[in-house]
Amino acid sequence: MTPAQVAAICLSLPGAREDIKWGGVRVFSVAQNKMFALIHLASHDGLAFKVDDDLFLGFCDRPGIRPAPYLARARWVSMDAPYPLRDAELRELLSRSHQLVVRKLPKRSQLGLLL
Repeated sequence: MTPAQVAAICLSLPGAREDIKWGGVRVFSVAQNKMFALIHLASHDGLAFKVDDDLFLGFCDRPGIRPAPYLARARWVSMDAPYPLRDAELRELLSRSHQLVVRKLPKRSQLGLLL
């Protein structure tokens, strides 16, 4: 999967938007500022996203996947392109990352964003 395909998946999720921040990082967020995925344009199209707390260490043990710098304590993983995951698995994980962030929002903000 290419970074452009990842961006298309992220933007297809309910309420998702994209911003360019920090000198060349595509930030995908929901509810104005709650990030769920990042694509680092300057560093080999690196991708980072949130995973379930109980799956974090298992993902970090997989080849090509590591804790995301600065975001690992929030259970984010990072990888460089070409991404070491199958397309279907990556699509599911990006959707799950979106939902993990949405579920932390106040109940009234979750309306229309849950899958």
